[in-house]
Amino acid sequence: MATLHHAPFCPNSRFIRLALAEMGMEPELVEERPWERREAFLALNPAGTTPVLLEQTGLVVPGAGIIAEYLDETRGLGLSGRRLLPETTAARVEVRRLLNWFLVKFDSEVTDYLITEKIYKRFMKTEEGGGAPDMAAIRAARANVRYHLKYIGYLIGQRRWIAGDHMTYADLAAAAHLSCVDYLGDVPWEEDEMARDWYARLKSRPSFRAILAERAPGMAPAAHYANLDF
Repeated sequence: MATLHHAPFCPNSRFIRLALAEMGMEPELVEERPWERREAFLALNPAGTTPVLLEQTGLVVPGAGIIAEYLDETRGLGLSGRRLLPETTAARVEVRRLLNWFLVKFDSEVTDYLITEKIYKRFMKTEEGGGAPDMAAIRAARANVRYHLKYIGYLIGQRRWIAGDHMTYADLAAAAHLSCVDYLGDVPWEEDEMARDWYARLKSRPSFRAILAERAPGMAPAAHYANLDF
């Protein structure tokens, strides 16, 4: 059994958990608090970031994008029609483009701000960066999420799924990030019905159940968070 070092509200960790579940894999989960810089975890990934996949063989695979590529290389062919990275070159490029959009761009403009300021800082010591939330950062993230949501709606208006006719890593990455923001009640779903309907399809999948069941200590989710019908 593989082991996944993750943080419950790390969106990139959630992405890999969704991908593993879609592949029928149930890794052992080890929760990390990246800001604590645990020595044993740093030995696995000197960058100190989640997620990190540890195979039974001892192989360490760090980072969401690298893990996704590794999983496709090692398990993709066996998934047949359920492969999350398409087979054609052009389709793979589009999935990778959108994967980078959500794992990097969306994260830096939206998720990182909101999760750090609203959740992580509550558990961090002052010397680790804890303290009162930065409201300017929160306001910026709330503004940014609106244009990302419109972009998702635009893509779904052209295709059945974000990157094409089939569900891929791109959908799981986008949904993982939005799930974190949605927990906090900061996704303006009323502004884009197509994006909302697409997300409802994703969060209704069995792979989403464990994520929707998680709770941040002392912080309840938005009322609609786990409602499959919104």
